[in-house]
Amino acid sequence: MSVVVPTRNEARNLEVVLPAIAAVRPAVHEVIVVDGNSVDGTIETARRVLPWVRVITQTRKGKGNAMACGFAAVTGDIVVMFDADGSADPAEIPAFVRALIAGADFAKGSRFVRGGGSDDITLLRKSGNAGLNGMANALFGTSYTDLCYGYNAFWIDILPTLDLPDIHAPAPAEGMLWGDGFEIETVLNCRVAASGLKITEVPSMERERIFGQSNLRTFADGTRVLRTLAAERRRAQQHRSEKVKLEQTSRALTPPGGFPVITPEALAADGTDVAAVLRPGGLRPAGTPFAAANSTANSTTNGTSNGGANGGTGHLGAAPPASAISPGSAGTATDSSPHGSSHGGASANGGHGTNGAAAIGQHEVPRIPVRRPGGEV
Repeated sequence: MSVVVPTRNEARNLEVVLPAIAAVRPAVHEVIVVDGNSVDGTIETARRVLPWVRVITQTRKGKGNAMACGFAAVTGDIVVMFDADGSADPAEIPAFVRALIAGADFAKGSRFVRGGGSDDITLLRKSGNAGLNGMANALFGTSYTDLCYGYNAFWIDILPTLDLPDIHAPAPAEGMLWGDGFEIETVLNCRVAASGLKITEVPSMERERIFGQSNLRTFADGTRVLRTLAAERRRAQQHRSEKVKLEQTSRALTPPGGFPVITPEALAADGTDVAAVLRPGGLRPAGTPFAAANSTANSTTNGTSNGGANGGTGHLGAAPPASAISPGSAGTATDSSPHGSSHGGASANGGHGTNGAAAIGQHEVPRIPVRRPGGEV
């Protein structure tokens, strides 16, 4: 489990939130704080209260960009989106993980299913959320009960499907790139639905912000969500049309009784990274965290140590064959299992390796391919 926490001037809240996340059992693999140029000592506070925290600075502005930067830095198999204001309960993280282990691709928090609730929402916002839910469900064929809630978790291998803005792209002269702002939660919910991924809602209790004032603007943000739903609906329709054209091209080029043929030109027309597909062990876009999976220097075939020169011990332990993988066994995707070998061990880069948590130093931790309970990689 990798917990991504976007921050901007949240120093006082982090003193409460980060120790609570660290206390979750099974222990999280890593906590990534993504800072948006805070001026209140947020970064210093994060490192003081949680010495093994990973702190990065977002490349542009906006919550969406902060989230994308955090996702790109993840080395765990499961990503948990977690607000820094204290409104989310870290004790609920295991419930999100259980939903994913049970077969979901995306575990979506909801304040409006049995077991959920909110100490913070007003009647006006609740009514507006219900209306936006209804519109999203009509447009995308979903059955969401809480469209605008940001406490979610997902398997890292669906990240390419989310198609978030490139974190290295320059910021526009005015405004923000689409997906860089507060529309990020709605964008994710729409794209997960449009991709046909399996979604499970998880009951969640929203608490009041601990310190500071909320940046939520009821009418302005409601209008933004409406615009996002319309834009994402158009995007989904366009992608569906392109997929149909690609399938038609494939059928036209396939000889009778032969294997389906898709030319590099057809792939390029569909926006596919042709070089990534054609290289040995391809089918993953270049530059994603999964690139390390193709390097024997980072991960051997039997799932043994990826620490190497960094001094870390085994990341997932000695993994059994794919057919023998089961939740909680050594080498599974749960990555926080008490039965797996230590992530950090006596790392030369200062990782702590306690209770299955990650050895976090200043080096880049290589990715190991996700192995879900069903055996898919």
